[in-house]
Amino acid sequence: MEKSDRIPEKIQQLETKFKNSGQDLGSYLDGLLYDRYLTYWDYIHLDTLLSLQIPRTHFPDEEIFIGYHQITELYFKLIIHEIKQLLDDKLQQADFFRKKAVRINRYFRILIDSFDVMILGMDREQFLKFRMSLLPASGFQSAQFRMIEFYCTPLLNLVHESVRKDFSEADSLETLFENVYWKRGATDSETKEKTLTLKQFEYRYTPRFIRIIKEVAGHTLQDKYLQLPENERNDERLIQELRKLDVRVNVDWPLMHMGAAYRYLNTERGKEISATGGTNWKDFLPPSFQKIHFFPTLWSQKEREEWGKEWVTHTFNSDNTQKKKE
Repeated sequence: MEKSDRIPEKIQQLETKFKNSGQDLGSYLDGLLYDRYLTYWDYIHLDTLLSLQIPRTHFPDEEIFIGYHQITELYFKLIIHEIKQLLDDKLQQADFFRKKAVRINRYFRILIDSFDVMILGMDREQFLKFRMSLLPASGFQSAQFRMIEFYCTPLLNLVHESVRKDFSEADSLETLFENVYWKRGATDSETKEKTLTLKQFEYRYTPRFIRIIKEVAGHTLQDKYLQLPENERNDERLIQELRKLDVRVNVDWPLMHMGAAYRYLNTERGKEISATGGTNWKDFLPPSFQKIHFFPTLWSQKEREEWGKEWVTHTFNSDNTQKKKE
């Protein structure tokens, strides 16, 4: 069938489609006639996108810092987009679950691989100066990353490791939320006073976080995995992707942040420079301290107890030493 012969058929299909909307096809064709041609820059709102990098100082590398964090948040948005499709899925098929997990892992791999932009891609002296204009803002305040955690695993798994055994699923979600591990990272260990960074973050996002936590209670990715039929749940390829996701989010990602923190916040004499948000990054970032697992049932007791240690020695210490030399 030639292209011209298909036109009447397409018109008939369009008439059927638009009839259901209560409008006639002619009105839609008028709109198509008057509409402008779509361009690449209009479709992705390029001019608006490129106008969003607004430095607060005159140091050139601040634009790199802003741009990288904005790119990271866009990837977080894509990750949440994939997670929500998994949470809404009713088919309970390992293949669909695995394909989405592959996508999520791909996004995190890109983020992890790109972190050299932060570790090696900025002048240290410029960073130490322009960072002072950012107080008390901090990457700690990434709400989307916290949402990813809430979507991935029951809240009990995010309670700080030192007190996790004191809580159970019987505790209220509000109580568990107050004891999530990352709040400890922005609380003075002696006075127990929350930093301004955490106070601002809680004020802005706590209602939204609680709403999400309640919506996904019993329906997180971990729950969805456990609810799969046994033969689907035992799919080895799915298990490997979920284990990979656990490692990338809860080991590799915080280790990359530790690499950046050591490069910029440690002086030659080993003295520590405070993070912009006042976070206790040496206690907050090490995965071996937090022992956060999205899918604890996929790891042995020994693996959970030694969480992060193998990667700390073989990935962080060796690779980061080389990066600091560069």
